[in-house]
Amino acid sequence: MQPSIASSRSGKSLHRSGFVTANGIRLHYLDWGGTGPALILIHGFRANPHFFDDLAPAFKGRFRVIAYARRGHGESEASGPYDLATLTVDLRGLMDALGIDKAHLAGHSMGGNEITSMAGAHPGRVGRIVYLDSAYDWADPAFVAAFQNVPAAYSAPPASAFVSLDAARAYLQTVWWPGVDGSRLEAYMRGGLAVQPDGTVRSIMRDSVVEEIAAAMFTETRDYTRVRAPALAIYPETNLDVHHVSAAQAAENLAWERQYIAPFRQASVARARRELSNVEILNVPGTHLDFLFTSRDKVVDAMQRFLDAPGSSCQA
Repeated sequence: MQPSIASSRSGKSLHRSGFVTANGIRLHYLDWGGTGPALILIHGFRANPHFFDDLAPAFKGRFRVIAYARRGHGESEASGPYDLATLTVDLRGLMDALGIDKAHLAGHSMGGNEITSMAGAHPGRVGRIVYLDSAYDWADPAFVAAFQNVPAAYSAPPASAFVSLDAARAYLQTVWWPGVDGSRLEAYMRGGLAVQPDGTVRSIMRDSVVEEIAAAMFTETRDYTRVRAPALAIYPETNLDVHHVSAAQAAENLAWERQYIAPFRQASVARARRELSNVEILNVPGTHLDFLFTSRDKVVDAMQRFLDAPGSSCQA
């Protein structure tokens, strides 16, 4: 199927918006253009491709930059199954539909699953891979325990967060993005919300879809052993914010970080070094959700250097 395309702009992030049919479902993608090798960006759990609106333009001078919504997310079709094998075929189908023979892949959070699987299953179609705080095994019992014990402020939004679009923006900004200018997140936040006729909002993702995706994510283990592509794994300072929230919340977040996330991250880095044949580790300031904004320049510089290294070219 030929892509259907419309131009759109998110803040200063000019891109084309289109749809392709891949693996039997309709997938939405954003294309920032560029004439170099393809760089495909993959968002995390419950996110959408506008997560990269702030980051993607930095690469369009050297790469053709694409971000897409995995099935069940954003404007892509919500149709199961959501297992990793299916999501990997989706990615391959997207590449086929867009005429991309080989690409560099960068995945944030859950997006690390697809880039690992694609690099292992189809090594001839992958150049280099970048883990954007995603070089973790989300099925590891240590992470499942961390997820189940996340501080209460992050476990479920109050009803007041859904009374209007402005209320939802304020909630998301205050809880998840306190250190980031909200204008950099506008399209991303709106891309996850559906405004109702009465002005209230709801998540664009159905609860049943969230549950199915989470069930797969928490049970399918990561396999690095088949990956031969060079990898860059970037890790931020903390998972949750400890600098821009109240003192009490910062203390709670830091205690959770030290009990659950810090040891999980340390073990994950050690595993990546042990099992990936060619990996570079980079640590940057920020949190799991904001480091692409707060440490944007460091991330861009590291990725460009890594992707431009000798022998890393891909066919556009």
